[in-house]
Amino acid sequence: MQNQDGGKMNQQRATDTGHVASGILSRRRALEKASMGFGAAALAAMLSGQSRADNGKLPKDAALSYTQTPAKAKHVIFCFMSGGVSSIDSFDPKPRLTKDHGKPMPVKIERTMFNNNGNIMGSPFPFTPSGQCGMPISSLFPHIAKVADEIALIRSMTAPFNEHAQANFFMHTGFPIMGYPSAGAWAAYGLGTENEELPAYVVLQSGSAVAPHGGVSLFSSGFLPAHRQGSIIRADQKDAVRNIKPSKPFDLQRRQLDLVKQFDDQLLSEQFDPQIEAAVQNYETAFRMQTSVPDLCDLSGETAGTLSMYGVDSPDVEKAAYARQCLMARRLVERGVRFIELSCLTRGIGAGNGPNPWDQHSDLEQGHGAMAVQVDQPIGALIQDLKQRGLLEETLIVWAGEFGRTPFSQGSHGRDHNPYGFSVWLAGGGAKGGTIYGQTDELGYYAIENKCTVYDLWATVLHQLGIDHERLTYRYGGRDFRLTDVHGEVLYGVV
Repeated sequence: MQNQDGGKMNQQRATDTGHVASGILSRRRALEKASMGFGAAALAAMLSGQSRADNGKLPKDAALSYTQTPAKAKHVIFCFMSGGVSSIDSFDPKPRLTKDHGKPMPVKIERTMFNNNGNIMGSPFPFTPSGQCGMPISSLFPHIAKVADEIALIRSMTAPFNEHAQANFFMHTGFPIMGYPSAGAWAAYGLGTENEELPAYVVLQSGSAVAPHGGVSLFSSGFLPAHRQGSIIRADQKDAVRNIKPSKPFDLQRRQLDLVKQFDDQLLSEQFDPQIEAAVQNYETAFRMQTSVPDLCDLSGETAGTLSMYGVDSPDVEKAAYARQCLMARRLVERGVRFIELSCLTRGIGAGNGPNPWDQHSDLEQGHGAMAVQVDQPIGALIQDLKQRGLLEETLIVWAGEFGRTPFSQGSHGRDHNPYGFSVWLAGGGAKGGTIYGQTDELGYYAIENKCTVYDLWATVLHQLGIDHERLTYRYGGRDFRLTDVHGEVLYGVV
């Protein structure tokens, strides 16, 4: 029973794993009703024994009772660079591109998004060895370069999709279509939250930021309990969460919720329904958020030095807006939120294709330059701030786009999509700072050493959180699903 049934039963404590989508009485619920609960007691002891030997106890709302592997991180901050950052212009220098600029590609060119393929295009951005580790980082990211010794750089990431929406879904969920849980939902589901006043999975937006192609389904809980989906907080809006302001006195709201909960609990005692249980938890979290969200968004207690370090006071509107997200990410970590995703802004000089602002099919130098100004200082400050507060050790930062860009031009001065070899990086949370893992060929086109997949990336993130990616599963439609599907290996070279 260990691999299939055992893994399935071990996945849920608060939400009754073992039930199926049709609402049939779950095995755990049946055992609770049989023999005055002795069966449930025996099951609880058995499941506890499976997990207890691995690591620490988790909050009561977590699906897992205990972490499955030694946890090195408690929180994840996902800096998603929507649109596809060019690795060969940022973290993976290729001298041959400069040497052979303007020459035809010497290897076969795979089909691209627009098939308007030109010749080799050298990077307009010089690279400089950074940190004590000497990691080459381009002039796009001078602030991130200052924290190079905290970065575990993966230069050999690959993806099987070349189109934004499919690639975005794949990067977030491990599947190229909607309907599957996001990585943030899986983390929240498995580990719960350390703060009952806030959701375990938060998506921050500000300014012109919107969901990338694929929409809010990228942050979905899929078939997991609905309260595990990402909650969008507008970091710079007066009403940071829609409809969060109380329309009636708190005591009246509390009495109404308690009455509704009585009816729901009675129904759940007769037949378990995950949708009803999720609704109850959503109501409770929303009630508490009425006071917790305004406090979260109030930056008046931050020092002028902190605001300046992040760039919140910058005259650059896009940088200031993204800086607010980064600062609020630190504040969410301090409040125990498990998974936080940041959103790039879509407006400004050089911003790319709407919801995918790193998507420069033309004028890459201006577009990538403008996007880097938006995110570089805030992300560098976030890493520095977490470190000086002693929080970087327990916070894993994931920096990634959905794919990279071609070493040859699209038209005369843009780059098309390249999923065959691109860079992502980790920082904090037990990542091996100052490490470079994997390699692309001399053109920056294909990964040729330690080739990695998105499944490997999320297997590694879950491992750092204390989760065995093969054991955190959810039975849906007759199959045990997981974030990494049936793939994935932990990248021990970077953690």
